[in-house]
This record gives sequence, structure tokens and C-alpha cells, in this order.
Amino acid sequence: MFCALMSAAQANESALVPPGEEVDGISQSAWSQRWWEWAFSFPMELSPVADQTGELCAGNQSGNVWFLAGTYGTKRAIRTCHVPRGKHVFFPLINYVAFPSVSGQGQCMEYMSLAAKMTQNPSALVLSVDGVRVDGMTAHRQWSPSCFDLGAKAMPSRSIYPAAANGYYAMLRPLSPGRHTVEFGGALPSLYQAVTYTLIVD
Repeated sequence: MFCALMSAAQANESALVPPGEEVDGISQSAWSQRWWEWAFSFPMELSPVADQTGELCAGNQSGNVWFLAGTYGTKRAIRTCHVPRGKHVFFPLINYVAFPSVSGQGQCMEYMSLAAKMTQNPSALVLSVDGVRVDGMTAHRQWSPSCFDLGAKAMPSRSIYPAAANGYYAMLRPLSPGRHTVEFGGALPSLYQAVTYTLIVD
């Protein structure tokens, strides 16, 4: 039994892409920016971030990396999502984006500093794949390489610039076909999230 648990833990650790490793020639910090552009690309009623069941998880997905949504604010979500086989899976344990309430206000460095400040010293970072906890997630902190337009892919189109993001993310290698359970979350002084996904890899 002990050997079986060790084997499962080693398998899940190997499924997690090291934080400095590129995927499709793109750094994970750049993927974190793309995640935010994806998350802000929806009207609220179609947002996978606001979705409680997972029925909206396939919205605006493309390429070899499949995004999983966190939640807005401090919430718990339990979702089921069908993921095409062969996709990396990328998601935030806990993250934050800073941007002006009116486009054009403030300087880029102000928002980068605020995003960094808001994500300092998490009291908890949780990742579990198929029931096995993965440790060491503080090393998976990523931040947007520079300020960006948060509304670049929004529908309807709108500009939200400058925006800067910071947080803790996981990039999983493609999961085997079948059913998997991925639990993730984190806690910061002003933000908490806990999400459970049943991923059905088709």
C-alpha cells in the first residue's frame, strides 16, 4: 500500500510542469497573462469563472493548453469539465489582477507593484491530483511579463490598460484518457478560493 501511494505521488509530481519550463515555446508567466485575457473575454453570463457547474468550461479554448477557471472573489466551486486528450491544463491556485477603473489612469509599475503586494505570503496553497497532494507550490508563482490590455479578447471589445497580474499557478502535462479529480485553491489575506474539478479526458 505504501509503495502504491508513493507511486501515485510520484506520478502526480511528474504530471506537474516545473514553473520555469516553457510549454509550446511560451513561458508560464506569459501563460498566466493569457489566462487573464481568456478569463476576461466573456460576458458575465457566459463566464467559466462565474460558472458553478463547469458547463461553460469549453468557452474560448484553443491551442494545446486548456485553461481551468478559478472563482470570482471568495467562493467554493465544484465543476465537471470535458477536456480533449493531449491538452496541457493550466489554472490558478490563487491569483490577482490589478487594473484601472477607468482606462488610462495610473502607471504600469503601480499596477505591477499592487498585484505583487496582494499575492505576497499566501497562508495556503493547495493542489491535489486524483487524491494525492502536490507540495511545493510556492515555487509556482508567476506574474505577467509586462503590463497588458486585460480586455484584449473581450466580447464586446473594450480596452482595460494597463493591467498587471500575479499569483500561483499549476501547469499539468496532458492527463490520460478517463476521469480525473483536480482540487486546487489558496488563501491570501483578502482572497480565498477552493475549486474541485472532475475532468473527463476524451
